[in-house]
Amino acid sequence: MLGLPLDNVTMKLGDSTLPQSPVEGGSWIAASVANGIATTSDAAVFAEVKVDEQLGIVRVTRVVSAVAAGRILNTKTARSQIMGGVVWGIGMALHEETLVDHNFGRIMNANIAEYHVPANADVHDIEVIFVDEPDDIVNPLGIKGLGEIGIVGVAAAIANAVYHATGKRVRDLPITLDKLMRD
Repeated sequence: MLGLPLDNVTMKLGDSTLPQSPVEGGSWIAASVANGIATTSDAAVFAEVKVDEQLGIVRVTRVVSAVAAGRILNTKTARSQIMGGVVWGIGMALHEETLVDHNFGRIMNANIAEYHVPANADVHDIEVIFVDEPDDIVNPLGIKGLGEIGIVGVAAAIANAVYHATGKRVRDLPITLDKLMRD
């Protein structure tokens, strides 16, 4: 699919040596994960960022999400679903972080007043492209569920765009000023 030999692909799931990530409640089944790998060349995300060199502030100026979602029944609602996932991915990449008091196991920002999420000023140009490919193997109508697919790859695309803009590879989300300013 991507020209990568299968021997070079390693899948890790539930490995405690991996960095922490938020729970993705809709894809707990190994079959879902395996299918995502098998169809990786179908759902692409590209991000453009601007980074203030002095302040280290990251702004996502553009995201293009190309999704192979089977037959689309309602383009308006499907596009909105994917756009919502992109906004969710912007939050994952730049804002959202659960802070835990490790002494007491308490979540320290357990309310929306203290938990950072994207606002209108954080969301700029989002373009959604649907790949026209009804999938009659999934079901006779060729429909695939959109669900949370809009978030998949967004944070990684933003992290890659930040790397290309700054030369700093941040692997611990969210991408914050302190992480960008490290040597």
